[in-house]
Amino acid sequence: MKRIKKAMEECLKVIYTRRSIRSYREMEISEEDIKKILKAAFQAPSAGNEQPWHFIVVKSRERLRELSEAHPYGKMLLSAGAAIAVCCDPKLSKYPNPMWIQDCSAATQNILLAARALGIGSCWLGVYPVESRMKSLAKVLGVPDEIVIFSLVALGYPKSEEEFFEAPERFKLERIHREKW
Repeated sequence: MKRIKKAMEECLKVIYTRRSIRSYREMEISEEDIKKILKAAFQAPSAGNEQPWHFIVVKSRERLRELSEAHPYGKMLLSAGAAIAVCCDPKLSKYPNPMWIQDCSAATQNILLAARALGIGSCWLGVYPVESRMKSLAKVLGVPDEIVIFSLVALGYPKSEEEFFEAPERFKLERIHREKW
């Protein structure tokens, strides 16, 4: 029971201390850690277990530079160790409503949490539904027209370890409603 409690506390610590990190030391992220992060992404819940996602891992300095120019808020990619584009193939969706949006959101969140657990900073760069971002990133990444780029996650070892371990308090009791509004 002590092991379970310790694991739960560790998991909550990762969730509570996750934050967007935009300043990185120029260090490579190992393939082993990238695989662990991607494995976490694949474990995300998805509607009807359709798992409509694809992931593009970018580690080359040149491609990271191109991505930093293609996304209006992507300057941190210049020093990032890697980036992961979360993409969707809408043909894999079996529902009339685009449930893939929630699926790709969950996969993106799992990437952020796995990176945090591994001591890697991350920042979620919004892409979908901004048409100009989707097109410019698709061009850089060679993504086929039928595939949607949902998000881009910058990954890197934080320049400031103090910032990385800060836990901003976001809990707002006044936004919690019980039974009804």
